[in-house]
Amino acid sequence: MISPGKTLGVLGGGQLGRMFAHSAERLGYRVHVYEPSSDSPAAEVSARSVHAPYTDLEQLEEFVRGCDVVTYEFENIPTEPLWRLEHAGVFHPKWQVLEVAQNRLREKNWLLKNGFPHVPFAEREAGGDLAAAIRSVGTPCVVKTADFGYDGKGQQKVTDEASLGRAVSAFQGQRAVVERWVDFKCELSVIVARSSGGETRSFPVAENIHTKHILDFSILPARVAPEIQEKARLLAEAIADRLGLVGLLAVEMFLTDRGEILVNEMAPRPHNSGHWSMDGCVTSQFEQHVRAIAGLPLGDVSMTAPVAIMVNILGDAWRWTGEKCVGEPNWAAILREPRAHLHLYGKKEPRPGRKMGHFTVTGTEVGETFERARRLKAALHAATSEAR
Repeated sequence: MISPGKTLGVLGGGQLGRMFAHSAERLGYRVHVYEPSSDSPAAEVSARSVHAPYTDLEQLEEFVRGCDVVTYEFENIPTEPLWRLEHAGVFHPKWQVLEVAQNRLREKNWLLKNGFPHVPFAEREAGGDLAAAIRSVGTPCVVKTADFGYDGKGQQKVTDEASLGRAVSAFQGQRAVVERWVDFKCELSVIVARSSGGETRSFPVAENIHTKHILDFSILPARVAPEIQEKARLLAEAIADRLGLVGLLAVEMFLTDRGEILVNEMAPRPHNSGHWSMDGCVTSQFEQHVRAIAGLPLGDVSMTAPVAIMVNILGDAWRWTGEKCVGEPNWAAILREPRAHLHLYGKKEPRPGRKMGHFTVTGTEVGETFERARRLKAALHAATSEAR
């Protein structure tokens, strides 16, 4: 066990690292952050921050040796420096887990090899015949870059010959995965915590609604039958166990029209769809991540309210004239609602599509609580303050 008072290291300085640091410090840990940029949300709240490239082995090794355990706040970190520094410290999760999750082809092939249900796919190596891969899968389908994709970046839907030609041009020279288009009832996610001793605990299943490929709402509990929730939970826990996970793993899934559950993506870290747990759960996902990597007993994941709805706040909530920001969101709309909880990430520059914060609404009935969350989001976008 890594006792409170020790030092936890985080690779990455975004909002996930910031919220992790808050939870770690409440438990008495010091948090060090390693982040290439000099201005990051996590660095602002850490005891120490190092600003250097992930490929700077000298700086990275010095950072690792100064921590009792090192984790990640996002998965797009080069793994070669990590395996070269295995001797220098403890990494949770292991770099091998990160390597699987950060590449769509490795992720899909890992699911296939280990017998987990997934979206049918074909792979295209750089310089290969993308058109042939698309035709082997059939249309409609989605073409995605193999490496470092998130929030809809690096992907394109193909429905006909015209869009096939555009995809061939857009992905020229890149490794890509072609996924069959799935007709689904809803998107689900399960966040699993697993300790080094194999103790496993899953948060309640979330139902996720995306807009323009970015998470918009997470609804807890998911509006699916209890047996579907149980099936999703067991699937996510089996994946975490097979990976040998120590830490947190978010498994995103499709529930198809035929009642199948197919794994879409995995992320070995806290996840956007788990932010509701900060206000609607006995133990937040961030505290659970701290507990898992430090070898502490895992916390209770019972909901503290019958319903919780998480709403992302993007830079679109600011008022824009062309490319100029001219007004701030109507924060009072959220702050005056007693069942709403506002969280901002400390990012200084809003941009359309950029995640700037979130809010959670708790209640007793799903439909009424979801409608309140939608009204609050609309009110938030009615910007009233002039930009400073």
